[in-house]
Amino acid sequence: MNEEAKKYLKRMTNPFIFWWAMFFKLPSAVFWRLKVKSLDLNSCTVTIPYFWRSQNPFNSIYFAAMAGAAELSTGALCQLAMAGKGKFSMLVVDFRAEYYKKANQRIAFSCTQGDELCQLIDFLEVDESDKLTTVSTGVSPSGEIVAKFYVTWSFKRKA
Repeated sequence: MNEEAKKYLKRMTNPFIFWWAMFFKLPSAVFWRLKVKSLDLNSCTVTIPYFWRSQNPFNSIYFAAMAGAAELSTGALCQLAMAGKGKFSMLVVDFRAEYYKKANQRIAFSCTQGDELCQLIDFLEVDESDKLTTVSTGVSPSGEIVAKFYVTWSFKRKA
C-alpha cells in the first residue's frame, strides 16, 4: 500500500475526520449516520442504523439511505484503489438493487472486490476508460441478507 492510500485509509477510518469530510462533501451520509466500519485493499463495510432519520413510513430503512450506504462501501474501495496512482475520474454509470428482507435494524453493507478494482486501476492507460460492476451486500446483525446493490463504476485515467 502506497503512502497516499495509507493517508486515505486513515481519513476514512477516523470517525471525526470522516464526519467532517462527509459534512462538506456528502451531507446525507452524516444525516443518516453512515459509518465506515472497516476498510482495506480487499473490502469495505459501511453501516447504517435504523432510526427516525433513515426510516420510511413503512417502518424500514428508506431505500435511498440503503443505496447511499451501499454506494459508499463501493466508492470508498474505488478511492482507496486509485490513491497515489495518478489522476482518475470515476462516475456511477449504472445502479441496480435487489431487496430480500425488511431492513428494520442496523444493516452492514460490504463490498469485497478490492482485488478486482486494484487490477483494473493498475492496467488503465492514460485516456483509457473501463467499467466495473461492484456488488455491495447488506446484511442484518443476525446474518440475513437484506439487499444487494450493483453499482457500475466507470474509470478514466487522466494525463
